[in-house]
Amino acid sequence: MPEETPSTPPTLYYDGACPVCSREIAMYRRQPGADAVRWIDVTHCPAEALGPGLTREAALARLHLRRADGSLVSGAAAFTTLWLNLPRWAWLGRLLGNRPVLWILEPGYRVFLKVRRSWRRAA
Repeated sequence: MPEETPSTPPTLYYDGACPVCSREIAMYRRQPGADAVRWIDVTHCPAEALGPGLTREAALARLHLRRADGSLVSGAAAFTTLWLNLPRWAWLGRLLGNRPVLWILEPGYRVFLKVRRSWRRAA
């Protein structure tokens, strides 16, 4: 019988110094299934909590999610991947998580990032 390896939960990296981001993440953390996601506030975590291939600068610049397989997604793809892990939101993740739709959503996310700079508290 093969030895079981513990499953690595998906990990969401978010900017806790952004008040809009923090409120949205707090809402997701109250959802059923949220206890199966690791939530990392990149403004207060040690560098090693970011894992391979993710710098603090990159993590602060946009939302990132590390899938259970270790791969990273960011921006609109990180949101849709998060939604797939939250039962009440999974339908939206399935609806919007395909390449053609992400191609449309990503520019909107980039506009949000520009506006967000003015909301971000000094960390």
